[in-house]
Amino acid sequence: MLSEPPQLFGGNIGESTIVSGRSSQPTETRDAWNYEEAFSRNLGLIAPDEQSQLRHCRVAIPGMGGVGGLHLMTLARMGIGKFRIADADTFGVGNFNRQFGATVNTLNEPKAKTLAQSALSVNPELEIDSWTDFVDPSNVDRFLDGVDLLVDAVDFFAFDARRLLFREARRRGIWAVTAGPIGFSTAWISFDPNGMSFDEYFDLSDDMDALDRFVAFALGLAPKATHVPYFDFSYVDRETARGPSVAAACRLAAGVVGAEAVKILLGRGTMKPAPHFHQFDAYRYLLKHGKLRKGNRSITQRFKRRIMRRKMIDLGFKID
Repeated sequence: MLSEPPQLFGGNIGESTIVSGRSSQPTETRDAWNYEEAFSRNLGLIAPDEQSQLRHCRVAIPGMGGVGGLHLMTLARMGIGKFRIADADTFGVGNFNRQFGATVNTLNEPKAKTLAQSALSVNPELEIDSWTDFVDPSNVDRFLDGVDLLVDAVDFFAFDARRLLFREARRRGIWAVTAGPIGFSTAWISFDPNGMSFDEYFDLSDDMDALDRFVAFALGLAPKATHVPYFDFSYVDRETARGPSVAAACRLAAGVVGAEAVKILLGRGTMKPAPHFHQFDAYRYLLKHGKLRKGNRSITQRFKRRIMRRKMIDLGFKID
């Protein structure tokens, strides 16, 4: 629990709101809503005692944009009872094609506030620690305090923030999952705090330029690159942090996060963390998965990274 008194959907770095929606609901809603009944259809896939475990788990989701909002809503509907979310952005018209929470009624509204309210409308007993700022070195320690799982949902180009979060999660012994939309596919990798690290798998270092980091993350996340035949890279713009992204792929990403979260939080099933990778492409009916024993440092991955770097330069991708 944070030591400072929370503000309602606070606005400064490190300030937050711990919200439970039950007391704010009408009496008839409070009387009608029941956790066990609300998530009873999970039974048969999740045991009753496991559902109780999920009720007391806390998941951190930095970013409430393309995939973050869907990650939150998917996990909330699975009965996970505690969340810490963060996003300093507000909804704009450009978010309508893919982001949960982006509607004409939420234009210019804070994403974190909007998504917290949406999650509370599903489970009014949720504990949601909502931050209306981005996670950075000054607050990452508090953001991951008491967390059971980190689900990465920061912007694709936010490499520094992503590396920071994965490093801190590893230091704390927290599993971390990254799953993103790529074309009409989703690619995902889970990181065991006792296994290969995020920087080691993607072969990232502080001295790399922006283009190298982009290429390393893109090719490490989806080594088989099933999306390339139909993906127009000329629409990738690092300066505005924009690239092709559709709702269908965002929802696929949230689905695989839900499955990984169940296995991690309940300690069941078989996990295949990094250096294992996975990509499901609904457009091409392809499921690709494998293991990069050396991560992005393998000869094959290094070769692909050189080719992609040249292609992005030819397309006008600027280097810092």
